[in-house]
Amino acid sequence: MRHTISVLVENKFGVLARVSGMFSGRGFNIDSLNVAPTHDASLSRITAVIKGDDASLDMVTKQLRKLVNVVEVVDFKEGQAVVRELVLVKVKADARTRSEIMQICDIFRAKVVNVAHDALVVEVTGDEGKTAAFLRLVEAFGILELARTGQLAMRR
Repeated sequence: MRHTISVLVENKFGVLARVSGMFSGRGFNIDSLNVAPTHDASLSRITAVIKGDDASLDMVTKQLRKLVNVVEVVDFKEGQAVVRELVLVKVKADARTRSEIMQICDIFRAKVVNVAHDALVVEVTGDEGKTAAFLRLVEAFGILELARTGQLAMRR
């Protein structure tokens, strides 16, 4: 079962290593990891997506709460949070296929952020389903490069 964990931490050296070490030390593989400062510069939010059963995840959240510099730990249940991811994808595009790719971008409200002679760089933001569907459609044109932020989550 996939879990989205939000960990509010003090913005200090080594905190990310301790938090990610807690996950790996308990045998969890991190599917997605995102870290950035919050509106308060002294705090950062770590958002991790991991797979595991509820019992072992409960143990990990308790262990996280005991770590120095951890302010808050939230395991978002289904529907409790707004979840988004940013994807930048460079798609092969020539004069013949460019307009079709741009139509797909319009449907998904994706934004073309760079146009080259043989490729387009597209920015798409959304939940996992939206980004996966977009990538499946543009894959037929040829994905040259891909970068993802990892998921972000905020309580509804």
